[in-house]
Amino acid sequence: MNEQTLATAVLAMPDARFGMYLAGSAVVALAGFVFAFVFLRRARIIEDTPTSRIRSAAQGYVELAGRGELMEGAPIVAPLTGTPCTWYRYKVEKTGDRHSSVVESGSSDELFVLVGETGRCVIDPEGAVVTCRSKQVWYERGYPSRRSGRSRHRGGLLGGLASFGGRYRYTEERMHPGEPLYAIGMFASVGGGAESFNTDAEVRELLTLWKRNGPALLKHFDANGDGEIDVQEWEAVRRAAYQKVRREQAERSVAPPTHIMTKPRHDNRPYLLSVYPQRELVKRYKWKAAGSLAGFLVFGATAVWMFAVRLG
Repeated sequence: MNEQTLATAVLAMPDARFGMYLAGSAVVALAGFVFAFVFLRRARIIEDTPTSRIRSAAQGYVELAGRGELMEGAPIVAPLTGTPCTWYRYKVEKTGDRHSSVVESGSSDELFVLVGETGRCVIDPEGAVVTCRSKQVWYERGYPSRRSGRSRHRGGLLGGLASFGGRYRYTEERMHPGEPLYAIGMFASVGGGAESFNTDAEVRELLTLWKRNGPALLKHFDANGDGEIDVQEWEAVRRAAYQKVRREQAERSVAPPTHIMTKPRHDNRPYLLSVYPQRELVKRYKWKAAGSLAGFLVFGATAVWMFAVRLG
């Protein structure tokens, strides 16, 4: 189809359809420009941030590399397949002849651990942009509710006929224990020598807790047995609370600190988790930036050309 034929088709379009195509092209072009900037910025930040060792990492925005592992306690299990993992994202869509709609979706916000050469860092994945290798997509006729039992698909074949409604597309992405893990985000150490204590606040909290258990407070501090805590006895309560807080602070000060990484709260720097190493992740973001820029140029030029043809 040559340009003259396309121009004729554009001129023959009803105003409503022309406006829809023009607006659609402009929106896609604008989205391409924005995403090109976002992806390129991520690539530059990754390149400009040196990889830190967990033991000696500065407090603040840092880059870490190691492997992902589960924390002690209950395992993290992907909801669609029942696969143990460190992180998951899933989506269930009802597919139709022309459109599909999302029935259910979600992602993991449970803590796991990045294990490096010099220590461990707890990863809070809430708000992170995650890039993983493992992705499963399959189709089933039925959609069992979460309460009645999730489909546990583990192979590549279609699921069973749970109902005769429309087809459902299931998508699940996962990161697994033992996989390489790259992380860049806000790093902080809590506990141990890194913790700063607010003794007065901790004493107030402990006193509030003790007051809630009146009988126990009277049992331990009502020296004259009159059923009340008088002024002298209350001073003894305060001394006991202060001594207990200081003992606990001394114990915490010699314990090893806990390192944790979270999403930056006070700026818009990205929080990224990936099973791909730094160099490959940079390459991926640059390719995405190039593709987005190409989309901006193509659809932007299309919108300008359509407008020019119609105006002419």
